[in-house]
Amino acid sequence: MANYIHVPEGAPVVPKLDVTLDEHDYRAGALKLIKTLRPYWKPSEVKTKAFTDGITNKLIGCYVGGSMQDVVLVRVYGNKTELFVDREFEVKSFRVLQAHRCAPRLYCTFNNGLCYEFLQGVALEPEHIRGPAIFRHIARQMAKYHAIHAHNGWVPQSDLWLKMSKFFSLVPTHFEDPEKDQRLNSEVPSAACLRDEMIWLQQNLSKLGSPVVLCHNDLLCKNIIYNQQEGNVKFIDYEYAGYNYQAFDIGNHFNEFDLTDQEYKSQGTQVSNIEVEVLYVQVNRFALASHFFWGLWALIQAQYSTIDFDFLGYAVLRFSQYFKMKPEVTSLLLPE
Repeated sequence: MANYIHVPEGAPVVPKLDVTLDEHDYRAGALKLIKTLRPYWKPSEVKTKAFTDGITNKLIGCYVGGSMQDVVLVRVYGNKTELFVDREFEVKSFRVLQAHRCAPRLYCTFNNGLCYEFLQGVALEPEHIRGPAIFRHIARQMAKYHAIHAHNGWVPQSDLWLKMSKFFSLVPTHFEDPEKDQRLNSEVPSAACLRDEMIWLQQNLSKLGSPVVLCHNDLLCKNIIYNQQEGNVKFIDYEYAGYNYQAFDIGNHFNEFDLTDQEYKSQGTQVSNIEVEVLYVQVNRFALASHFFWGLWALIQAQYSTIDFDFLGYAVLRFSQYFKMKPEVTSLLLPE
């Protein structure tokens, strides 16, 4: 996949600092980073704010003064996330999106994280996204991502099935904690069942004709920042960005806030009915893949993450949604 994404000539160089942050006692490490990034800030005056919405990494904002006008965001990678996140590719994606004015400035990377610009605005909630004005902004921004072409005319291939297979290989077969182990055995589909479903997804979704484009792949509400003053949205967090089926990106986003079918279909006024129907079927089918993908992800996180979150329960939720949706979604057929 690395051949497809190319940082444009002239893009700012991103320094790597030899600093390692302790996720439980991060101030000392953060101040080392700030000394390089904001040398004119007095260490004693630097304030920190921990953002608690993320369930993959730890995010800390560093600033001085009473207002958060100039904030350096310090993101500490979650425990063992390097097993399923390609950090080098993430930085490339970040730089490409920055060059296309789709991302904040990336200040630096460090041994177990990166620092970037704070975007002014609010992280959205599901009720905000349902508003027509907001979801039109989201659609435009997503279209910008999907229009970023692969380097030198490459025709990119989706790495969805490769990533899914990797996730599957990392799924724990048991937990040391007896209660978690019992829940795994009683509430989560068996490994054989998951393998069969993964094969079924690849066989059935690969032939739907959804174009492969540059996708965000993790467009949950909190990864969308709305700036009311400027009247736009920006997406953050590019850990899972990459070339993928367009319908996955859209279906994955819809899964996050349960947009109704009617709301979605009503937005197709400037394209043909056939195009809307094709996309409708593709998106609903790939929404299945999204539930399955994040179900596998949650099982891995249940094994390794140090963040206080019921990842096992989240896995159960995503797989339940997968099997609940599957009969209805598979009955949808592409128009002749």
